[in-house]
Amino acid sequence: MQDRVSEPRLVLVFSGKRKSGKDYVTDLILNRLGADICCILRLSGPLKQQYAQEHGLDLDQLLGPGLYKEQYRADMIRWGEARRRQDPGFFCRLATREAQQPVWVVSDARRLSDLQWFWTEFPRQTRCVRVQSSENTRKQRGWSFTPGVDDAESECGLDSRVEFDWIITNEANAPSLAEQLQPILMLAEEAASSSADDH
Repeated sequence: MQDRVSEPRLVLVFSGKRKSGKDYVTDLILNRLGADICCILRLSGPLKQQYAQEHGLDLDQLLGPGLYKEQYRADMIRWGEARRRQDPGFFCRLATREAQQPVWVVSDARRLSDLQWFWTEFPRQTRCVRVQSSENTRKQRGWSFTPGVDDAESECGLDSRVEFDWIITNEANAPSLAEQLQPILMLAEEAASSSADDH
């Protein structure tokens, strides 16, 4: 596998349950910082790409939000777990290998092994962020409990034993996301400016 293009100045690793709003929150950060400073890395992207390749499936459909992905989700989780047992950093390396921006936003960490890989590879740069929403809010966004998915490690692996640097509450009655994200954005802007100073 090819070597990484560049070292990041800051790695923000996001996690959260399905329909908690991880993508929404990470997209806000990208929009605020801009694509020249920040990139979003999805660990599920290379996983789905590899799974689609090995199983002859439509990658675009697997990457989308529809029912196609849902019918393969449980098997894809099992397949991904088997891959991780062989090589815990496999998907992390694939996701990061072409990233060039100083700020990396990993939008979908799901397991302790994901966090451990980033902590090991980028110990000074890595910060962990949990996005949380109530079950009721997640249901309003279309979530319903699916056995084999919502009780699997891919949904529960980071529910305990992790000290997050920030917890973002993505609820209507919580402080605004702009307010909650302020310290994260300030840190990202500092990292980006220190990167610019090096050039």
